[in-house]
Amino acid sequence: MKTERQVKSGESREPGTDAAGMDKVLGRWAGMCVESSRIDPALYTKFDVKRGLRDISGKGVLAGLTQIGEVCATRVVNGETVPADGKLIYRGIDIEHLVEGFTAERRRGFEETAYLLFFGQLPAPAELARFEACLSENRQLPPNFLRDAILKIPCRDLMNAISRSVLSLYAYDDRADDIGVANILRQSLLLVAVLPLLSVYAYQTYLHYFENGSLVIHAPRPELGTAENFLHMLRADSRYTPLEAKLLDLALVLHAEHGGGNNSTFTTHVVSSSGTDTYSAISASLGSLKGPRHGGANIKALMMFEDLKRSVRDWRDEQEISAYLMRLLNKDAFDRAGLIYGVGHAVYSLSDPRTLILKRHAAELAAAKGAGEEYALYERVETLAPKVIAAHRKMYKGVSANVDFYSGFIYRLLDIPPALFTPLFAIARVVGWCAHRIEEIANTGKIVRPAYKSVAPRREYTSLPGR
Repeated sequence: MKTERQVKSGESREPGTDAAGMDKVLGRWAGMCVESSRIDPALYTKFDVKRGLRDISGKGVLAGLTQIGEVCATRVVNGETVPADGKLIYRGIDIEHLVEGFTAERRRGFEETAYLLFFGQLPAPAELARFEACLSENRQLPPNFLRDAILKIPCRDLMNAISRSVLSLYAYDDRADDIGVANILRQSLLLVAVLPLLSVYAYQTYLHYFENGSLVIHAPRPELGTAENFLHMLRADSRYTPLEAKLLDLALVLHAEHGGGNNSTFTTHVVSSSGTDTYSAISASLGSLKGPRHGGANIKALMMFEDLKRSVRDWRDEQEISAYLMRLLNKDAFDRAGLIYGVGHAVYSLSDPRTLILKRHAAELAAAKGAGEEYALYERVETLAPKVIAAHRKMYKGVSANVDFYSGFIYRLLDIPPALFTPLFAIARVVGWCAHRIEEIANTGKIVRPAYKSVAPRREYTSLPGR
């Protein structure tokens, strides 16, 4: 056994256990992992495996039933399924009609949407007021939680910080493991209420410790809704315009739910089916959403546009824009991933209804912020990108701009830092996650356990001296 002095000085160290040596060992082991993990792509076809639980045309494997959200991208004509303009349905109500309803009455819509997703019906005025009051009462953290669970543990990644905070709330809940629906609903309303606090406070902590910024902590105000409180807590002067609050509220509504099959909501179903607690289930969903293929896509879209604006001299020249988009596909521009971020969706083909709604309101915000030329550039790319993709890629279904295309643009006009883009997604989607968790607990009582087929060749065990 090494003495403490030997460990500190590096004496009697095993070969290859210094930092450089360990990196080489890990590199070799990683290569072995990759080699032993590779599966011949032809086997997926041979055994009819739906990779990503979707077929080649984008149709998902039916893994469950839900009454909460519906995503439609096709219609049946003469017995044949054909692409159609996308529809997003919340509890049977078209998202277009829901948005038209609260915007026409010049009021916020996120709280009403949350009520609808939880309880399956639109609230009467008195019930909506009671629900908003319930969220307001829950917008507070346990004593010393801000100091002990957030300020004392700064983190460079906000999604990890939020997930850690959600798990920490377990310790403050005397009924944390009770999975009765009434208790899950109590916990769900708490999480909907506090996620904006966890997100903004994690950002302010990051800003202070890693960017040498001033530490600004605003307590939420009881008379404000979710979107307004987010802007109030984020900004040092707490000031925002009605238009800014309206656009953020709208973005939250459009991100609150997207059917049971999206990656993070499916994660909620899978983890909830094991019978675990609410905090663990929502933390798992946060981990899913963090991924750049899911919740982080709008950041990529925004960064791509920043590169486009530097690369394209004339924003009105469609040929120059198309040439840049072609360079993206050829892995010669931006991050060289071969992707046009914000264009294309696993389900939608002709259009994403969330994009159409955001686009209309983004024009209003762009005009107010003096960003009309940039908005026009986004419109040109939205038109040109599907044509460029269709001309140079084999297409199994149409492509169109998705919700990430304009959401990052709107958040930037709202002066929301990119580090908070994915947390904002979580602030909205936690409503859908919690509603789906309740649906899973109320219905199945059966753990999610899909099949995986082993294609590894059988072999005999070899004793250690003979290897």
